[in-house]
Amino acid sequence: MALITKAIRGTQDVLPAESYQWQYIEQTALQVAREYGYREIRTPVFEHTELFQRSVGETTDVVQKEMYTFDDKGGRSITLRPEGTAGAMRLLLEHGLHNEVMPVKVAYNTSCYRYEKPQAGRLREFHQFGVECYGAASPMADAEMIALAMAVLKALSVEGVSLHINSIGCPTCRAEYHKALKAYFAEHEETLCETCRGRLERNPMRILDCKSPVCSEIAAKAPVITDYLCDDCAEHYAAVQSYLTEAEIPFTLDPHIVRGLDYYTRTVFELVSDSLGAQAVLCGGGRYDGLAQEMGGPSLPALGFAMGLERLLMVLKAQGAQFPEPPTCDVYFASMGDKAARRCFALARMLREGGVSAECDTVGRGLKAQMKYADKIHALYTIVVGDNELESGKANLKDMQTGELTEIDLDESLYTVLYNKSLDRQMAAMTQLLSESMEENG
Repeated sequence: MALITKAIRGTQDVLPAESYQWQYIEQTALQVAREYGYREIRTPVFEHTELFQRSVGETTDVVQKEMYTFDDKGGRSITLRPEGTAGAMRLLLEHGLHNEVMPVKVAYNTSCYRYEKPQAGRLREFHQFGVECYGAASPMADAEMIALAMAVLKALSVEGVSLHINSIGCPTCRAEYHKALKAYFAEHEETLCETCRGRLERNPMRILDCKSPVCSEIAAKAPVITDYLCDDCAEHYAAVQSYLTEAEIPFTLDPHIVRGLDYYTRTVFELVSDSLGAQAVLCGGGRYDGLAQEMGGPSLPALGFAMGLERLLMVLKAQGAQFPEPPTCDVYFASMGDKAARRCFALARMLREGGVSAECDTVGRGLKAQMKYADKIHALYTIVVGDNELESGKANLKDMQTGELTEIDLDESLYTVLYNKSLDRQMAAMTQLLSESMEENG
């Protein structure tokens, strides 16, 4: 019988054998963010379409081509979130978090949706780790944001990452820059793609982000924003560089970074990896001091970044990263007979309530098949319970690695035995790691 349907193109399932890798990345990122003072938030998967039109920008590819927008049953225009920053800012303003002591620091793991051609590391449903910092105007905050992004990648042991930074100025200096861009691109108008010809009058900076090879070649020789920065923006940019230098964070000045969303101002940055055969942006972010006002809120400096988890996972695998072993079953109860099965069920429940991972047979296997199953799920220990064990109240705890047998009581002391065994295993593992580290370091 054929399946009724399969996963929609541009989406992917995460299988049990892979989910622990995602959990490891997400939990590591949140933990590093907590060390920098960030607290987790969660926003709805869909918002009013106006939120993204106003914040992301009417002239961006995201709004013009990529958003999943529909009318709900009440006739309201709704959009699946294409990125995380707009929803986070809406949360901040709606719930009055901007009235708290500044800075307000939030972090999230989230899913996003964009209708674009699916390819490796770029799906229509994709996932991001993001952070947002509100109320910090100092260039030190920019440097700290970059340091946080790099700390996440370091905690995940990502290698070969380079930092690229730029400043795209403020509305004042960008007005002069727009004039220069319009003059330059007007000379090449007939060669530009149709989309960029439309951008020429409305927002010429969007042409710099066009993926068309022809437009990219023309844009490579366009005027650069750093030649048009006002004194305040130039001073801010120089200060960001000084903080990075003081912290010994290497960086490359890249005047061609503009980012793909209209809300950015001043500092923009990307963390780039070449592990996939070509340069891949793992993380992008920057400052967006005017976004709160654009959304009807007060003047509020803000900055943040987003890190694509699919691409990050691809890079980790390409580099042969060692993920922590997925959790396994601590103890498997193999039963012989109905009475023993009921006893095993009760024992497993007792251990689970104490935080021990325990399983027992629920499909009616014979003893031999149960032991094969215990081996397949990598159970650390097994306990066989039959009539003799029920009568004596004792059974053998078998270490599935060594084959060692330990006689134990089938009562609440079983939890203590397994807890102590777990401590012994952890101590042995730590001793092994220390020994290997000492050997590596001579």
